[in-house]
Amino acid sequence: MIKNQKFFGYTLIELLVVLSIISTIFGIGFISYRDFSRRQQVTSAMRAIRSDMRSAQERAISGNKPTGCNGTLQGFAFNVRSAQNYRVEAICNTNVTVSNVNLAQNISMSIPATNPIIFLPIGLGTNLPRNQIETIDVTQTATSYSQSISVSWTGEIK
Repeated sequence: MIKNQKFFGYTLIELLVVLSIISTIFGIGFISYRDFSRRQQVTSAMRAIRSDMRSAQERAISGNKPTGCNGTLQGFAFNVRSAQNYRVEAICNTNVTVSNVNLAQNISMSIPATNPIIFLPIGLGTNLPRNQIETIDVTQTATSYSQSISVSWTGEIK
């Protein structure tokens, strides 16, 4: 005797529809995460550059001479050496490198027209001409996503 048996299951078409919906949602989420990650790389590099600029500015204002700096402290220079490298230096009779930074391989920065930007001691501002603002663009090379840092002649860093 065969009784009527009811099978509760899913058809192949129902399973394919569910899998295609899940893969579409995953694909959109992955692309969004990748874009977010790239933007965060630029933001992180920009914050590190701005932090090094502020550190140079604070050292210049306080007159803090690093070891090896002989003579009168004339300021601290933020020197963009290439699109991938910058250096913070104390300017005395002999320049003393405070830090030398290489950016991540996929991050680049523009070289300002006035290079190096020198933060002068005792809060005298920078070596930029009066009313001039220098801008450094930090760019993620794969996507061209970019953020900017600006330095005014008074030493204001934004």
